[in-house]
Amino acid sequence: MLGANDGVLSISGLMLGVAAAHASPSGIFAAGIAGLVAGALSMGAGEYVSVSSQADTERADLDIERKALQNDSAAEHAELRDIYIQRGLDHELATQVSRQLMAHDALGAHARDDIGITEALTARPLQAAVTSSVSFTLGGIVPLLAGILAPREAILVIAVVSFAFLAALGALAARAGGAPILRGAVRVLIWGALAMGVTGAVGALFGAVE
Repeated sequence: MLGANDGVLSISGLMLGVAAAHASPSGIFAAGIAGLVAGALSMGAGEYVSVSSQADTERADLDIERKALQNDSAAEHAELRDIYIQRGLDHELATQVSRQLMAHDALGAHARDDIGITEALTARPLQAAVTSSVSFTLGGIVPLLAGILAPREAILVIAVVSFAFLAALGALAARAGGAPILRGAVRVLIWGALAMGVTGAVGALFGAVE
């Protein structure tokens, strides 16, 4: 939803700015297409680099844990035991749990309970990049299609359709997170209106200068 929200705001703002500068319908469409492609690639590349850095950090942390287990297994056992004691287990039970978990998968136990790395939450750069690019594209297509279907009223139609989609995304995100739906929708609309208003004003200013 965040990627789709970025797509709507980025492409609608870009197209509104170009439209406010009195560009032709073909120019508005070209700007929208270029922004959609550039935004999707940028989001994907940025997410890939960011999550790759996270994956590198995770691998480095696992290497440290692996070496610690090889060099001083007793200290690592005590460390894991103390973690379980801090979470509420008594000393005897914590000792038994840590001993059994380390016998089954020592590195996995330390990765999960010591440094917080789990299979479900481990960094996946390619998956993150694809998801980010696709979500941005799906959001950006909305104002792009609105501008294509109503070229003569591009500013009005793009703004109205984008606001409606942003409100829906804000409501869905709020519902998914258990927050008030109306508050989520209004918050997104306020920032969306600000972003579109600023880009539209910039486009009108430069259009007037030319």
